[in-house]
Amino acid sequence: MGRPAPSQFGLINLLKAGAAQLIVLHHLAFYGPMSDHARALLPSLVDWFSNSARIAVQVFLVIGGFLAAKSLAPSGHAGYADPLRAIWRRYAKLAPPFLAATVIAAVASAWASRWMIHDSISAPATLAQLGAHALLLHGVLGFPSVSAGAWYVAIDFQLYALMVLALAVGGVVEGKRPLAWLMPVSVAFGATLSLLYFNLDAEWDNWAPYFFGSYGLGLMAWWASDPRRKPGYGVLMMLMVLLPAVVGLALQFRSRIALAAVVACVLFLFGRVKTAAEGRAWTLIHGLGKISYSVFLIHFPVCLLVNAAFIHFVPPEPELQAFGMLVAWGFSLGAGALFHRWVEEPLGRLMQALTPPLATAPPRLSGVSFR
Repeated sequence: MGRPAPSQFGLINLLKAGAAQLIVLHHLAFYGPMSDHARALLPSLVDWFSNSARIAVQVFLVIGGFLAAKSLAPSGHAGYADPLRAIWRRYAKLAPPFLAATVIAAVASAWASRWMIHDSISAPATLAQLGAHALLLHGVLGFPSVSAGAWYVAIDFQLYALMVLALAVGGVVEGKRPLAWLMPVSVAFGATLSLLYFNLDAEWDNWAPYFFGSYGLGLMAWWASDPRRKPGYGVLMMLMVLLPAVVGLALQFRSRIALAAVVACVLFLFGRVKTAAEGRAWTLIHGLGKISYSVFLIHFPVCLLVNAAFIHFVPPEPELQAFGMLVAWGFSLGAGALFHRWVEEPLGRLMQALTPPLATAPPRLSGVSFR
């Protein structure tokens, strides 16, 4: 008998897998041109994917905060011994596969332009544009994205770096007298500013504060669900970020914020539950969750090429173009699996070998805590 499959965060993988599929389908419906023809078959469904499915990215933002709290400050205490190295390691994890996918997207756009003329095809990428992408500064510097979803990678890096720096500054503020409430209260304050001010102004959508409300909901969901805390304290911690979300929704309803709040509540209740990768269903879910970042990175150039091929070589019949959308979806998953196996994982091992291990701050104990 072989060894039992290792347990994993089943709910997180399920959410990541589902959100990744919605993002692929959103871009297929939004950018076209296959969806322009396929819409005649199911106009309501295509319109929903085009207009509403994009909010699935909130799932990744909340999960990003949840897992950042798990890795950076599992107990919610401030302090970080080597923040710059932690930020570099995050960059080394995100940027190399992202840059590889960006180059592939630039090549795919050039290839697709031979078969069709469409708004989804980007202008030829410049060296300055690729350099800005490599630094994850394309949005901040005003360069157009080469691939759909590129903004999210930059925002994820900003949010992570912001959290690392907040922990480091919090450690300095605490000094030798740990304050267990400092980070939860700081995150709640930052999330409140985001939900009630920054997220109401689209001019901030290239910066972390615009998205910190969703990220902060995830951070607090991890800390509040700590089984060592008394249940009442956990609920109090969640209310510290949920109440500003409710107030923000009352001021201006945003479906993306409503979804983020729901996902945070689900993670608070069930996010730490682990499931074994046994059975076909869970094996598939864990596998899709594992490759979700690669699917997110590579699906746009794949969809672009399939769109171009079907528009150029296949008659514009709704049934045939709808079939083309299914082909693009399937190819995106296959390409994501290959990209994960041959690009994301090897680059991850290489960057890990080139980066010294982190020296995290020692755990802090306090007589007064959110427990």
